[in-house]
Amino acid sequence: MFENKTEAQAREEILSMVAEYADRFHNQKKDFKEGDRIPYASRVYDKNEMVNLVDSSLEFWLTSGRYTEEFEKKFGEYLQVKYCSLVNSGSSANLIAFMALTSPLLGERRVKRGDEVITVAAGFPTTVTPAIQYGAVPVFVDVTIPQYNIDVTMLEKALSEKTKAVMLAHTLGNPFDLQAVKDFCRKHDLWLVEDNCDALGTKYVIDGQEKFTGTIGDIGTSSFYPPHHMTMGEGGAVYTDNPLLNKIIRSFRDWGRDCVCPSGCDNLCGHRFDRQYGELPLGYDHKYVYSHFGYNLKATDMQAAVGCAQLEKFPSFVERRRHNFERLRAALSDCEDKLILPEAAPNSAPSWFGFLITCKEGADRNRIVRHVEEKGVQTRMLFAGNLTRHPCFDEMRKEKKGYHVVGTLENTDRIMADTFWVGVYPGMTDEKIDYMAKVIKEGLVL
Repeated sequence: MFENKTEAQAREEILSMVAEYADRFHNQKKDFKEGDRIPYASRVYDKNEMVNLVDSSLEFWLTSGRYTEEFEKKFGEYLQVKYCSLVNSGSSANLIAFMALTSPLLGERRVKRGDEVITVAAGFPTTVTPAIQYGAVPVFVDVTIPQYNIDVTMLEKALSEKTKAVMLAHTLGNPFDLQAVKDFCRKHDLWLVEDNCDALGTKYVIDGQEKFTGTIGDIGTSSFYPPHHMTMGEGGAVYTDNPLLNKIIRSFRDWGRDCVCPSGCDNLCGHRFDRQYGELPLGYDHKYVYSHFGYNLKATDMQAAVGCAQLEKFPSFVERRRHNFERLRAALSDCEDKLILPEAAPNSAPSWFGFLITCKEGADRNRIVRHVEEKGVQTRMLFAGNLTRHPCFDEMRKEKKGYHVVGTLENTDRIMADTFWVGVYPGMTDEKIDYMAKVIKEGLVL
């Protein structure tokens, strides 16, 4: 098939066939019929992702390479942030973001075992897991409804002499009160980590300037798991404007090494064999000097290749999510006697991940959810509901140590009992949005 062709010509022919295959066998539009399954999230892609994926596989570099470099550069440019590191998942991104704060390079500001991190229990566990596994102490405060984010009036009450950081997620695209949280962190010299995994593309006006969420704190994180705002299958990112934090982030991602040479590159610093590190022999190979207890959390270049194609589409994804959210909210506006509908945080333009609904007295969440699911619409809870009530906290609850709760978690418990959400991902049509509204209303009158 490839006789008398150069490698470049053969590759071009293969990629042309891949594009044709994708157009023929993927993303074929089907007319929506009532009762068809409507997932809460799904991949939205075309031939460009598939062509990039195969292009990378033909190169067979496999680990981080040219597509990784391209993605980190373009993703950073999109967010208007100086440094971006691609990793293998959003959970790994959160792990690295927290572990970076434990580095000895941060001096007195480093997080040590027993230090406290202010957060919430209404969310996804991997926002909290890194702190617990390290031996730091999460301090949980309640959230507000209908924004579903931290109650900032509790921040000062949660503060102690051991507090070193605030680590919070923006809930389903809706940002927490960044102005209040950022001012609190400035006042008390605390680190701020934004788990931006469910809010990529959200904008917030802080100090009179509009910025993307994830870029306002000291470190931001993203996830590229298939249901998220954009995907590369598995994958995540950690980003910051702080050069020291970036150095630490890269070290933790790349086995904990001191060297900054990318894969396949030697002696970028020019001092590979002439420096003294720790108690190692003078001139010990810098590529095998470790300044942190790190991991290998890099993504593959094939993942990055998909991400590069997704990033080109991403602004349109955000606009469609906003459109779908507003259409669904308008369709359910006459149900506010029975349902609490979500509200955007002041000074924000959310990139909605989902549409949260809290049932009022007389509206049974379980009954509504069962009906909606039976009609083909996929639903989700707000992740853990109240994380402290899960089995993973059994030992800590019994021993009454390892975490603190400040005030009550009244709203958190209500979310656990009365709240669910449906999707607004960009592949949804107006027909699907209208159908979701219809079946939710039906569930209210059963």
